[in-house]
Amino acid sequence: MSDSLFPIDTSDPLLEGLNPQQRDAVVHRGPALLIVAGAGSGKTAVLTRRIALLLKNREAWPSQILAITFTNKAAAEMRERIGNYIGDEARGMWISTFHSACVRILRNEAPRFGFPTAFTIYDSADQKSLIKRIIKEFEADSLGLTPGGVSSKMSKLKNELIDPDSYASQINPNDPNEVMFLDIFRRYTDELRRANAFDFDDLISQTVFLFRAFPEIRALYQRRFRHVLVDEYQDTNKAQYELIHELTRPVRPEHVPTETAPALLNESGGIDAATITVVGDSDQSIYAFRGADIRNILEFREDFAGTRVIVLEQNYRSTQNILDAANAVIGNNFDTSMSKKLFSDRGAGESIAGFTGVTQHDEAQFVANEITALHDGGMAYRDVAVFYRTNAQTRALEEVLMREGVPYRLIGGTKFYERAEIKDVVAYLTAVANEDDNLAHRRILNTPKRGIGDVSESAIQRFADDNGLSFRAALRQVDNLGLGAKVTATIREFVATLDRISEIAPTAKVVDVLMAILEATGYLIILKDSRDPQDNARAENVEELVGQT
Repeated sequence: MSDSLFPIDTSDPLLEGLNPQQRDAVVHRGPALLIVAGAGSGKTAVLTRRIALLLKNREAWPSQILAITFTNKAAAEMRERIGNYIGDEARGMWISTFHSACVRILRNEAPRFGFPTAFTIYDSADQKSLIKRIIKEFEADSLGLTPGGVSSKMSKLKNELIDPDSYASQINPNDPNEVMFLDIFRRYTDELRRANAFDFDDLISQTVFLFRAFPEIRALYQRRFRHVLVDEYQDTNKAQYELIHELTRPVRPEHVPTETAPALLNESGGIDAATITVVGDSDQSIYAFRGADIRNILEFREDFAGTRVIVLEQNYRSTQNILDAANAVIGNNFDTSMSKKLFSDRGAGESIAGFTGVTQHDEAQFVANEITALHDGGMAYRDVAVFYRTNAQTRALEEVLMREGVPYRLIGGTKFYERAEIKDVVAYLTAVANEDDNLAHRRILNTPKRGIGDVSESAIQRFADDNGLSFRAALRQVDNLGLGAKVTATIREFVATLDRISEIAPTAKVVDVLMAILEATGYLIILKDSRDPQDNARAENVEELVGQT
């Protein structure tokens, strides 16, 4: 039942079609709510209706809602559903991923900790490119250190809120590998700082550090977000866990503005902690390899006093045979403190077929035979899906499907923003917005081709390092680099173009800046004039980016 100060109309349309447990989760009011949601149990409907009801009943303003999901797609779906429920009243909420929320906070508060608001965010490719250069410079490959291994280890440390100084106190100083990794970690961190950049793991950890270093900034967001909701809580890591705790602590009296309404104050003159609602399922925790800590959900009741636990067990997606099999597997889990029994009203359904092949080709042949039998029985090929665990398994599947004449489409491939042409154009935008980002400048230096080779690029970077300059600043001193006359003139023109566009960028629309870059560099025209069909496809991708901007 609800213990809200706001009366809830039990006939509200937002409660229609919900089962008793879902309904209870939507209307419950209290300091902390843990919704244990089995697979296919309608958790998104519960979360979105819970938020919609808070807003509809004026229990919260949209700006007081912070809802965290794990993917941008899930955030967009949640935002759309709430909008469909209550219309424009949904505007102003923060519904985003952990990373997106932290980017907003860091950009808002960047000047407080010495960063420009236009700081750069390095993706995994940028990160590995920088690490590769540092490993080469330190000759660390002789110790077996690789960009992938270093990147993975740094990510794990950052997700544990461990910076280079903290890590230094943990290592064995007599182990050359650990000492070298520490040197790379320090250098990488310094390079990011010089470039006014963060990598993805920094976004959350730096927000936590910001809140701890500046309690008044933390209090600002504690006062703003009075209802914090987190989806897929079983997949949170330490940094995400600490961020949620920072946001849901009570506001201390010294951080309460004098104009605060007395009704909002507690007995000590502070403000009570925001309410916290999390949705998760310990049985679906599969991201331990990414740092997810299942203890976050298992120990939620100890972390938050007054927690109410509601279990959603009715599955709306599968038949009972599938659920029985799932229940049997899940029953072997080491922790059963949040055990549940999934059930469905969709009937028993077909039995599950199991097949164990001797080789991958045996498995692939079985799959092809099953698809053929289904198609012969009247099922369209487009209604059949094949899931596999790793990309390496596709080779055997594709060979057999082609041999059997079964048409198929491989889902996946390179993501839009990971395509080379898109990364090129985004690097130009980055260089225009942040002249300290060396990685972006090095990417576009000879893109499109300008006749500036690797030797010249290395000379520029060496000059920058020796003189404590950014790559852009070194470019401005090209006359002192001793390069050939033709290359020097080309670089002079290149940096002049960047400086000219950088001047208009702060006040211009992003699409106008983008068009100015494409026009000044001829990037799009070169792709269009190419006889290579792939370049024509790349040109279409760039035009798609312009259209989306």
